[in-house]
Amino acid sequence: MASGMVSISIIIPYLNQPQYLQRCLRSLQQQTSGLDRAEIIVVDNGSKILPDDICKAFPAVRLEQDPRPGPGIARNRGVAVSSGEILAFIDADCVADKNWLSAIDAELAGGGPCQIIGGDVRIGLQTQGQMTMLEAYESVYAYRQRDYIEKQGFSGTGNLAMRRTAYDAVGPFAGIDVAEDRDWGQRATRMGYRIKYLPEMIVFHPARHSFAELTAKWDRHVSHDYTEFASGAMGKVKWAFKIAAMALSPGLEIIRIVRSERISGIRERYLAFTVLVRIRLFRAVRMLELLVKGGRASRSGRWNRE
Repeated sequence: MASGMVSISIIIPYLNQPQYLQRCLRSLQQQTSGLDRAEIIVVDNGSKILPDDICKAFPAVRLEQDPRPGPGIARNRGVAVSSGEILAFIDADCVADKNWLSAIDAELAGGGPCQIIGGDVRIGLQTQGQMTMLEAYESVYAYRQRDYIEKQGFSGTGNLAMRRTAYDAVGPFAGIDVAEDRDWGQRATRMGYRIKYLPEMIVFHPARHSFAELTAKWDRHVSHDYTEFASGAMGKVKWAFKIAAMALSPGLEIIRIVRSERISGIRERYLAFTVLVRIRLFRAVRMLELLVKGGRASRSGRWNRE
């Protein structure tokens, strides 16, 4: 690492995804610039088999471990052993665009006011030109980073970067009982940090392979939301209204699907709407189950150990 140059630590939480991790690391090795000043830290979060061989196959990759459940905990471990002035987070199942690292470096390496950035997350297709049903749906509804950052005050941690000073000030990521990306970003926002959306900072995330994988994701998020919003009698009343709104919401989403630039043609829009109806009804049923059982149906604590 050249003297006086800004160093970047790339941190990747990992759990039982060897093929995805290999693909992610390969994409990082293909960056157009910045890799010579970067370290890559993979933090295993309790895998059945450690990815030693995969990590050893790539230069500048270090493998660490923290078996306690939760990607936020794994990210904290990565930060603790890292040395970079810039911290860049990507998930093991993501592929970095070839200019991902240079976009981060250009925005954070200078002396500008920006401290925290989040980039675009797009759906990586299994077969170019032929979207599956879940790829069409998630192209419209998954990883809406601009909305997360500009309207909700957080960035998904699968494509997030910051100066170390910002991480030190805001504190570590939370554990598995909360949505750690939203929690961390909104803590930062409350402290006065502005998270900047950087559209040229791009990663590609695979769509879920089955409807069961998609429902597992929303199972976790619904449980997190219930914990956060449904405390007290009034909270439960508001939760009941949210259930009704969720069940009726697909009809209001037709315009979004028609106008989306990330899908094209009648077929892809029909596929996206079909999955939307199914998943919104699933979420409404799960929300009702949590209300009736008083949160005892929460499964968030088991999500990455099943």
